[in-house]
Amino acid sequence: MSKGKNRMMHCGLGMGLLVWSAWALASGSVTGNFQAQITIQDTCAITTTPTNLNFGTQGVLVSNVDTSSTVKVTCTTGASYNIGLDAGSYESVSNDVNTRRMSDGASHYVSYNIYTDAPGGSVWTNTVGAGTLSSSGTGVEQSFTVHGRVQPQTTPVAAAYADTVVVTVSY
Repeated sequence: MSKGKNRMMHCGLGMGLLVWSAWALASGSVTGNFQAQITIQDTCAITTTPTNLNFGTQGVLVSNVDTSSTVKVTCTTGASYNIGLDAGSYESVSNDVNTRRMSDGASHYVSYNIYTDAPGGSVWTNTVGAGTLSSSGTGVEQSFTVHGRVQPQTTPVAAAYADTVVVTVSY
């Protein structure tokens, strides 16, 4: 054998050993797959604590005192829902939203009401289909104005008056 052929043979053997050693190190592979999954269900949340309906400091109640607050709700996109407000803690007739009252903690009251559209408008109730506010979810927070009115009435004793109203989101 000549030197040239001998070198070529050694090169060929060297290349073969490289290919064989690469094949020996990576002798096979397999693949598989998986899925990422999530199930979204219709749901709603009161996403921010509702702001208080604050009628401020008043003297005699001889004219309307109007104010507003906000309820913020987040529901899944497309979810139909209703926001209801109960009659409060001191209604003069049980569960009657037309007799909402604030109390001084004794036996003195200031009558008021809450409306879905404007002070003195449609009374906001807790009965779906009869005075609740309905909407459809957008997937982001939505704000709703709560309109309040204290109408002229016999002014009770000077004191701080309050009531607690429960917000219910039905979906």
